[in-house]
Amino acid sequence: MSDHITDLIGWGATLILLLTISSQVYEQWRSRSTQGVSHWLFAGQLAASTGFVAYSVLQGDWVFVVSNVFLLFTALLGQVLYLRNRRRQQ
Repeated sequence: MSDHITDLIGWGATLILLLTISSQVYEQWRSRSTQGVSHWLFAGQLAASTGFVAYSVLQGDWVFVVSNVFLLFTALLGQVLYLRNRRRQQ
């Protein structure tokens, strides 16, 4: 498979994953609630994305680097919103 097609598959998968995670973060922001959201979702995503960013840099895979940097940012935002919403509910 050509590098161009491989990169397109990677970018497509990235877009789907970002839209999925972003919709959860948006819902938390909109509802200002933590109901139905596990705190481990964003904590796990933060840990995994950090590891994947480092791995991707070491591998020189820039599609994966960019993807995981965006996922890391999304996880960080989700965690901040989760903690803020949890404080409001107490």
